[in-house]
Amino acid sequence: MNRLAVICARGGSKGLKNKNLRMLAGKPLLAHSIAQANESGMFRAVAVSSDNAAILDTAREWGADYLVTRPAELASDTAAKIPAIRHCAAQAEAESGETFDVIVDLDATSPLRNLKDIRGAILRLEESDADNVVTAMPSRRSPYFNLVELDADGRVHLSKTLETPVVRRQDAPKCYDLNASVFVWRRTTLFADHDILLGDNTLLYEMPEERSIDIDSEVDFQFVEFMMTAQGKDA
Repeated sequence: MNRLAVICARGGSKGLKNKNLRMLAGKPLLAHSIAQANESGMFRAVAVSSDNAAILDTAREWGADYLVTRPAELASDTAAKIPAIRHCAAQAEAESGETFDVIVDLDATSPLRNLKDIRGAILRLEESDADNVVTAMPSRRSPYFNLVELDADGRVHLSKTLETPVVRRQDAPKCYDLNASVFVWRRTTLFADHDILLGDNTLLYEMPEERSIDIDSEVDFQFVEFMMTAQGKDA
């Protein structure tokens, strides 16, 4: 399989300003995902997509093969991510002259993933007939037990119900939180004319909670920094 790693890193983060360039355990946050892609041994190339020149310069410095300037319409606060991934993959193919069979998005804000997670998610796809694979962790809350919604009158109801009510969380169907860490696509699926992440032929690769933190705030950043220090990842 000819595989491409795609890392999307906007310059206009609202939750934590300039987070993709912020130093974490001795290197910019973005650099952790580039290093993981290269160290995994799974990819023909690594492409970084950004609307920010400083981010693209940093990507080059830390080992990205292709630097893709993201159009403004794909870099706004309301823009979906899948079109940006598709654009990055298409630009990498145009520049390299190659066609990639499998495209893997590594979220720049999920540096606690490890190489096993990357390899496992890819093999989950390639050892099946699935269209794509998403990563997730076991959910702390269950829509059958303690996740609720408000109706039009403001009254509280469980998000999902079963014929026999669930009285213990342990008895509820197992649910997962998507952690946005690794997304794996067959090229034909990614380049299909839709932006749907979860289709009828999507599989899940389970990751533990301690490797599923997505940095979106100062608290997230400090927690990930603590976890990396505890694990001895100081460079």
